[in-house]
Amino acid sequence: MSIRKRLTLILLSMMVLTCFLALVKGYQKSMHHGESLLDDELKIVAGVLIEQPLALSTDAVQVSNNSAQLLYQIWQNNNLLSGSSSLTNNQISFSEGFQTANVAGQRMRVFVMSKNTRKIIVAEPMAKRFELAEAVILSAMLPMLWAVPLLAIFISFFVKYALAPLTRLSKQLASRQANDFTPINWQVTDEEIKPVINRLNDLFKRVETAYLRERFFASDAAHELRTPLSSLKINVHNLANKQSNLQDHQELQAMSQGINRLSNIVEQMLILGRTQPEQWQRQFSEQSLLTITQQVVSEQYDKIDEKNQTISLEGDDFIIDGDEFTLTTLIANLLSNAIKYTPKNGQIIIKLVSSNNGFSWQIDDSGAGMTEEQKERIFNRFYRVGGDQHPSGERGAGLGMAIVQHIIAIYGATIHLANSPLGGLTVKVTFTGVKSD
Repeated sequence: MSIRKRLTLILLSMMVLTCFLALVKGYQKSMHHGESLLDDELKIVAGVLIEQPLALSTDAVQVSNNSAQLLYQIWQNNNLLSGSSSLTNNQISFSEGFQTANVAGQRMRVFVMSKNTRKIIVAEPMAKRFELAEAVILSAMLPMLWAVPLLAIFISFFVKYALAPLTRLSKQLASRQANDFTPINWQVTDEEIKPVINRLNDLFKRVETAYLRERFFASDAAHELRTPLSSLKINVHNLANKQSNLQDHQELQAMSQGINRLSNIVEQMLILGRTQPEQWQRQFSEQSLLTITQQVVSEQYDKIDEKNQTISLEGDDFIIDGDEFTLTTLIANLLSNAIKYTPKNGQIIIKLVSSNNGFSWQIDDSGAGMTEEQKERIFNRFYRVGGDQHPSGERGAGLGMAIVQHIIAIYGATIHLANSPLGGLTVKVTFTGVKSD
């Protein structure tokens, strides 16, 4: 949930709670004041009735019209002079003053007054008092309740206005390139935003230093190693041609293998340094995944034939906006791994698959597969499954899958590792924004 929504909900909740508490307190106050006013009214009515010139008659009792809002009886010397129709047949007896009792089938507020030989009983339904209190509190609170939606709009608007600097900062950061570490040149007056921008600028500076140090160290070191390695390879080759002793020749062969392995590491480091998204996306053009796959398979077919492996290519071609070098490197690394870790007489299947999410390039092998822990670490630099002790006996630099991950980022694609029906590993790379051929 966004800060804006959270603040709006908190403020609205506090406002609604405050209105509710005010409603309860107002209801109690209204009841108290209403009771005082109505009690005073009963006193006035009783005072008026007790002064009425009613004469005692043995023939008939003077009876008033029945009123649902006010009931009364006028007594003189224990004789009923007048009263409400619902009370004329009931002689009720109360002590002087106010009391609450059940009269004529309902809860009533009763006031009794005596003067000389007369006694006045006035009763008023309690429901009248509750209705009056409700009417008073609703008339006071209803405008506030109607104002809640309007206040919600105002609160949401002003919260958005107050958080505008954060929204602006977020958009500015989202529009930055991955290698843009320039400071945020933004003068703000908000005291809460200033330290955030200062800390971000400090962080940009530190990250830029680390980024440049890592990026250029690997490429510079690889370039510097290329020349002496080439010279060593030439010298070892010349020595091997001159040696007649078999043992010396085997030692030179082992040295040559070590130099070749080191050369491979240097080349992988150079490729890793070159596979930065911002460098390649500017030179994209339409590329055929089927054609590139066929070229890579043909280049590595000697290794496949050496291990007597079978390989098949299935599916229809699709076109992607990309770069031939990066796509070739991606497919070559994945195919090379499949060849390495698939035993002799094994099987490799490459598929071009169409799905709801886009188009996928998939490779299955009948190798030993990988555990879940190995799948999580496979993209780490210099990590190799089983290291040099892997049952396949294959050697490598441990940079192939790190390069694959860099290339995946260039294309905004996804890569998924799973267990293959062939018994080994399935690697599936899904591209979006491509078109079938």
